[in-house]
Amino acid sequence: MNACILAVGSEMLTPFRVDTNSLAITERLNAIGYDVRLKAVVADHVDELARVVEGALAWADLIVITGGLGPTEDDITRDAVARVLETPMDIDERIVERIKERFARRGLTMAAINQRQAMVPRGAVVLENPNGTAPGLWLERGRTAIVLLPGPPREMTPMFDAVIRERLAPKMAGRGLFRRVLKITGRSESDVDSHAQPIYSRWTAQDVPISTTILAALGQTELHLTAHAPGRAAADAALDAAVRELQDVFGPSVYSVDGRPLEAVVGALLRERGMTIAMAESCTGGLLASRLTDVPGSSGYVERGVVCYSNRAKTDLAGVPESLIAEHGAVSEPVARAMADGIRTRSGANVGVGITGIAGPGGGTPQKPVGTVAVAVIVEAETRVRTFQFIGPREMVKFQAAQAAMNMVRLLLLKLEK
Repeated sequence: MNACILAVGSEMLTPFRVDTNSLAITERLNAIGYDVRLKAVVADHVDELARVVEGALAWADLIVITGGLGPTEDDITRDAVARVLETPMDIDERIVERIKERFARRGLTMAAINQRQAMVPRGAVVLENPNGTAPGLWLERGRTAIVLLPGPPREMTPMFDAVIRERLAPKMAGRGLFRRVLKITGRSESDVDSHAQPIYSRWTAQDVPISTTILAALGQTELHLTAHAPGRAAADAALDAAVRELQDVFGPSVYSVDGRPLEAVVGALLRERGMTIAMAESCTGGLLASRLTDVPGSSGYVERGVVCYSNRAKTDLAGVPESLIAEHGAVSEPVARAMADGIRTRSGANVGVGITGIAGPGGGTPQKPVGTVAVAVIVEAETRVRTFQFIGPREMVKFQAAQAAMNMVRLLLLKLEK
């Protein structure tokens, strides 16, 4: 079943307002098996909205429209839909009375303009709105159901939940779209796709078909798996098998199969092992510590973090010998190793991390261009040191460096199991 979501309001075509209703609507529709094929924001212009609705009628099983049901002249949703359906509108006196009563409870008199909210296309079902004055509407044209909902989320959400429960879910007989997200780091999007494509291309023809979307994000690649299934049990069985296939191919490059970010995965590993971590950061400016401490309960494993931005700080706070910096330069594997070892020794933590690099835009040389970052991780007797060459502006280099450092910690912690 294909769905279209339209948000009506010229204010959402400016930098000052964002459509958030469509996210909540999509989540609820996916849960009962509707595939949202189009989302659009339409200005408060009756001709434009009518054209969009008419186009969606050609293919959509469901059209959900939010906003434009108020009392003013620019609230044009009812007018546009009635025009497309060639249906006259009548005033529903029961709605008028309910609006009057709502005003009266607040000691106010209903303005005449509010009668616009009682205009109902002939044949429509009125949806009650206990949280506002604008009722919703349910209409049908051929195979397509059209739902008109008020724009304010506190009014829209409970009304749509009732529509889902009473009208839409029963049609789907328990079917739904069920999702898993695999997060992969340390590999490019093209590399992930070249290895995954032969696998997921087979899934569309199986009893519970699974569609796959690959998304590139900073420092990672995500595989979104969507199962079209008759119920949760069938979906879980198909998705579990699909996840296992991908894990067999990508091994430890897959760091999350449940949507958790890398900092939560690393935090869980530290907590499970009863270990603590300390960081000496230069070019990342404390970003690694910040991301780790974004996770609730991180006080149980984050011992400390210091920003050793200057050469003097590297010596004072992490014990890096001045001679080492002079010999190899601040951005070097020996200095990163000394930072990790120094902060680990001084803090008594189980894990030490050192990060030093050139975030840019200046400071690079032909030998060490902008984006050069050395990362060292020490876990018990194991030491890993690596030099990366990241691309992008300053904030991207910092994020990728923190991501790479966290992943090195994760891989070393996993190695302790073997």
